Amino acid sequence: MSTVLERIEGLARDGAVYMVLLDPDHATPTENARLAALAEAAGADIILVGGSLTLSGRSTETVAAVRSAVSRPVVIFPGNAGFLAEGADAVLFLSLLSGRNPRFLIGEHVLAAPAIRRMGLEPIPTGYMLVESGATTSVEFMSDTRPLPRDKPDIAMAHALAAQYLGMKIVFFDAGSGARAHVPEELIEAVSGYVDLPVMVGGGIRTPDEARGLVESGARILVTGDVIERTGDEGLLREMASAVHGGS
Repeated sequence: MSTVLERIEGLARDGAVYMVLLDPDHATPTENARLAALAEAAGADIILVGGSLTLSGRSTETVAAVRSAVSRPVVIFPGNAGFLAEGADAVLFLSLLSGRNPRFLIGEHVLAAPAIRRMGLEPIPTGYMLVESGATTSVEFMSDTRPLPRDKPDIAMAHALAAQYLGMKIVFFDAGSGARAHVPEELIEAVSGYVDLPVMVGGGIRTPDEARGLVESGARILVTGDVIERTGDEGLLREMASAVHGGS
């Protein structure tokens, strides 16, 4: 049986991967399970569960509800070590390389590692980079770090290459929840031509045209979250999935 990472890498080699992010703080477990089923029916390849905070304390319940509603892999996108939950297939083991806060470079990882092993989650080592988006996003505020400048692709390229040399498997450029603008296509094009890892992009992606443009620029994994939480529109989700899969 292939791992979740092998599945992602295989899909990324053949085209692009569409992931939908659901936040336990933004909806009940039942509602998130319904949205997950809609996303899967619309063509999402992976369901992410996570966020910057854990105000609701519903991570475990949400993962269980989503896991029972879909056959696609369910992967945790953790804001911190406390976001882990049994029942998921994998966890993005994120290192916030764009910042210099040791808590999110290694501190939370030391706390999380024993729990990940105990829960039997597959860790997916991911170099995580915030990019300026025109607004102070939740992850920027909570991590107490500065994002990468959106108009300096060379800085993003160097960070991505460092992630590759550190042995990470994915580089994730995120404008963050509530971003006014998504990560620039020029930055993604520069990074994707410079490193050998799949480039993952999220934050501020609101239309199929934006999704298609990012994939055509070299993104191999695309994440949307707010668009499904805000609209619950299966038709829009289908258009997003088609844009991601067709754009590659």
